[in-house]
Amino acid sequence: MTQESLRELLARVHERLAGSSSLDGESRALLATLMRDIERALGTGPPAPGINASQGPAAHAPRLETLAVRFEAGNPGLAEALRELIDALGKAGI
Repeated sequence: MTQESLRELLARVHERLAGSSSLDGESRALLATLMRDIERALGTGPPAPGINASQGPAAHAPRLETLAVRFEAGNPGLAEALRELIDALGKAGI
């Protein structure tokens, strides 16, 4: 999986997130934070103070999966996009 493919998946998750009105504020904020962290780790987002880049996006896989399960009933498209992102990050060895 190339970095470009990962960026495309991130973009799709962002689109699903922006288009979802069924997410509660806490879920939306957590997901947005995770996406920013992954973008930073991939080098596509601005660095943030206190972020340990050596952790990599894989450190967020358990939280992403928890969110995917949480969104399954109310927003299956977002849950699917999150699972694709988790899979892609794993295949890329990230």
